Amino acid sequence: MATKHKTPTKTVKKPTAKAPTKSPTKPPKRAAPTSTVSQQPPTGIPAGTPIFADPRPTADPTKYTVPHASDTAAYNEMDALIKASKFVPLPFPAVPGVTEPILTLAAALGAAGPATEAAIQAAGQIVFHCAGDTGATTGPKTQNEVVDKLLADFTGEAPAQVPQFFLNLGDIVYSFGEHKYYYDQFYDAYRDYPRPIFAIPGNHDGIVLPPPAGTGVASDSLAAFLANFCAPTFAHSPDAVGLSRTTMIQPGVYFTLQAPLVRVLGLYSNMLENPGVISTTPNPTTGKPTFPQLSDVQLDYLTAALTRIKQEKFAGAVLIAVHHPPYCYGLHSASLTMLKEIDACCAAVGIWPHAVLSGHSHNYQRYTRALPVGNTTRQIPFLVVGNGGHGLTAINKGQTIRTPQPAPAFAQPEAKDSVTFESYDDKNYGYARILVTPTQLRIEYHPASDGATTKTPDDAVTVALATGTLTTYTPPA
Repeated sequence: MATKHKTPTKTVKKPTAKAPTKSPTKPPKRAAPTSTVSQQPPTGIPAGTPIFADPRPTADPTKYTVPHASDTAAYNEMDALIKASKFVPLPFPAVPGVTEPILTLAAALGAAGPATEAAIQAAGQIVFHCAGDTGATTGPKTQNEVVDKLLADFTGEAPAQVPQFFLNLGDIVYSFGEHKYYYDQFYDAYRDYPRPIFAIPGNHDGIVLPPPAGTGVASDSLAAFLANFCAPTFAHSPDAVGLSRTTMIQPGVYFTLQAPLVRVLGLYSNMLENPGVISTTPNPTTGKPTFPQLSDVQLDYLTAALTRIKQEKFAGAVLIAVHHPPYCYGLHSASLTMLKEIDACCAAVGIWPHAVLSGHSHNYQRYTRALPVGNTTRQIPFLVVGNGGHGLTAINKGQTIRTPQPAPAFAQPEAKDSVTFESYDDKNYGYARILVTPTQLRIEYHPASDGATTKTPDDAVTVALATGTLTTYTPPA
């Protein structure tokens, strides 16, 4: 069952579409939301040019420009659909004519792309940010905490340590991915973030708002996400109102993000609260599709992406990003059937990820999967980084759990694997800082409560790329 957000119902007068002037004390008014993307950039900006941070940093907003209305009626209707087994996943938006949609970091940077990629290669290291469940319904305070900490990673750092992008793991806008909340929950929250922001959708980004609160039309699913992250060109979205950040040009809701030293294979795990769904999902007993309205386009994509990695003998880090976590304790459950499908693609090609990144559960969790592959045993970190701004949830009803400890419920006998629950944080908001060198992948967890001047992570794991096993981190010279 979805988490209910019982914020007060308010009548909001829609402001005009006049571009606002930001000030530290008075947030800008926003335009009435639309479902289209304007191809006209802000005044003075050449067409087709990506823009990220606003020209001048501004003080954090203290309230939303569009107060979040009550979702109680919508959630009540949704709960009724779930009980009646009528709340089902919707078809994945396929990318026409392309099995593996690809977006390079260079393309996302525009004219600065080639030089940036060359500098990363010369430095022998890439750094980027990662978190999910970033949208908040009650106000900007918790998002501000995380973003302010993110921005601190751009100051006092050597060039090779500066993050190159942010990867959002889904649930960007609550509660139903509406256009009208994109300004407050995304554009204004990241108005000072100076790098590209990529994203995979979460279930809340794809949920169709049921009646009486919404239309219930299937075509509404993911509409705002597609307009803001999968636009055909860099453009100024009406959802951004007067802020500078342009739309992202991702080829689809599933895609390969290709950057020096790393490839992120992003999947869309659909709109159910639990479990994550990436295919028609054959019934293990009958073999018939559990969700015949879907397709297996994402399994084809994943197989193609892994095959290209093998054919090109790519030696960098391979990450899979999917909103619903394969392993998870707490309010949200694990998606083990989805993991079996991912495993089947990996086994067929002979390429396995170095780590799996997820959100969905509103906390931080880290697991290690020990998986026999041939004559070796890979150690694959599975991370839940779902404390990017939305309300935190306890993993064990507030009771303390001592880690590390075995997690036998997540093991799959046919894979002969084992899973260890390594670390967690359900008390703080935070994010992951990920570093990749030619030989290592390091994933650090930084809670926002540590403050801007703290650079030491509260949790970290390092993977040797050549063997896919855990190792001790060796900082580059």
